[in-house]
Amino acid sequence: QVQLVESGGDLVQPGGSLRLSCVASGFSLDLFVVGWFRQAPGKEREGVSCISAINYRNDADSVKGRFTISRDNAKNTVSLQMNSLKPEDTAVYYCATGPYGAHGCSTLTDEYDFWGQGTQVTVSS
Repeated sequence: QVQLVESGGDLVQPGGSLRLSCVASGFSLDLFVVGWFRQAPGKEREGVSCISAINYRNDADSVKGRFTISRDNAKNTVSLQMNSLKPEDTAVYYCATGPYGAHGCSTLTDEYDFWGQGTQVTVSS
């Protein structure tokens, strides 16, 4: 079965850290652009970070210096390390695949066409 599965979401206090994982099954993530997105209640889905086929990275201004995207081809996984979390980071986080073989990447949702089901991140004291 071809799918993306996110995990790692949790309830965490402000200033805390979480590591989200996006595991692919049924295909290899190696040369796909992969992005992380989030959607808070009542808001549109927004791009957070992306990583290209050659590991070029692009982050939204709101998470620069706090979030780091990385890939582990041996585990067919793309991870999002989130540090210094803020209440405004609360959302459902999704991973998605974009263009195959692209050297750059964008966090625009329209450029991604295969999505996981999401994992909830709640930042609250």
